[in-house]
Amino acid sequence: MKKILASLAALGFVMAAGAAIAQDEGHNAAEPTHFPIHKPKYVDWSFAGPFGTYDKAQLQRGLKVYKEVCSACHSMDLVAFRTLEDLGYSEAQVKAFAAEYTIEDGPNDDGDMFERPGLPSDHFTSPFPNHQAAAAANGGAAPPDFSLIAKARGVERGFPTFIFDIFTQYAENGPDYIYSLLTGYDEEPPEGMEIAEGTHYNPYFIGGKSLAMAPPLSDDQVTYDDGAPQTVDQYSRDVSAFLMWAAEPHLEARKKTGFRVVVFLVLFAGLMYATKRRVWANVPH
Repeated sequence: MKKILASLAALGFVMAAGAAIAQDEGHNAAEPTHFPIHKPKYVDWSFAGPFGTYDKAQLQRGLKVYKEVCSACHSMDLVAFRTLEDLGYSEAQVKAFAAEYTIEDGPNDDGDMFERPGLPSDHFTSPFPNHQAAAAANGGAAPPDFSLIAKARGVERGFPTFIFDIFTQYAENGPDYIYSLLTGYDEEPPEGMEIAEGTHYNPYFIGGKSLAMAPPLSDDQVTYDDGAPQTVDQYSRDVSAFLMWAAEPHLEARKKTGFRVVVFLVLFAGLMYATKRRVWANVPH
């Protein structure tokens, strides 16, 4: 049996290596056939692993980056202002933050729509009145909503990495991809590669060799109040972590519940084994 398992494992590695070689042979640096060109960078996130937790200071910085930069194009329709209390803000701070937004409400008693300051129960507003307006303002392609972007975007890690991910509980491919994309604009395209006019080369873009979005971040663009570095790298880390929280705000509670369930199942299995031994101890078998 051991020989059979060893042979199957060796066969799997040989097949994977052969596929990788075939893929590389069909891959031209100037005209790549698979994307992203580079695999996303691996980032050591505070929320990674079975016991990971969010860094609230980082989430607050990420919110600041989103508000001052990303919100000019990207909506976050599924995130309510009241959930910002999870980032460490007080109720009064959340009310003040929501009031900075203008919300269209109504109709009133006269049947007219009206505008009012935002409330904690409201959601982040869209920078465009509708999908068509967003597309028209961005060359025909509406910017994606950021509510679930950290869960919707991610690059498959392939064999055999995904097997190890089962045991390490790696689930940060979304934030890794966002961080890599935001920091990948500085790389130069290979010699001979043609980049369409009006697009920007980024080897980490999952949809092609270039994208219409210009580099959104630059050093010292956003002012931090906690003394954190005001660099593109730090901005990218912070906003990626914030978007992960927006997509999975209950991550910490889920991990705590899962750990308790595992502990319970281990104890329960031990009790069942001890009970079985006790019940059948004096029974011939």
